[in-house]
Amino acid sequence: MTTQEKGQVMTANRLGDGEVVFLTRAGTWSEKIDEAALAQEPQALAAIEARAAEDVKANLITGQYLFNATRIDGLIRADHIRERIRTLGPSVRFDLGKQAEGKAGAFAAVES
Repeated sequence: MTTQEKGQVMTANRLGDGEVVFLTRAGTWSEKIDEAALAQEPQALAAIEARAAEDVKANLITGQYLFNATRIDGLIRADHIRERIRTLGPSVRFDLGKQAEGKAGAFAAVES
């Protein structure tokens, strides 16, 4: 039986190297979407927005925003293709980026 939870994930770009990162429940930034916090309640959304704002002021990240996502059997899938592509790397070469390195999320940008 498949379990699904809907919520929002905070993403940004790390200032040190430009990598796409996701805010975790521990308040750190990970390159792996499956480690991201999936906020479902207003208090959780406010908390991750506040944490991201602190990290912007500390010059750790830039361009932060929330996006809709679904946790499916423990793995996170971005609801919109833009964020799915950001988790994978280049969309025209599967031998490059996070997908080639095995760091991408469990879900492809588009379903085949």
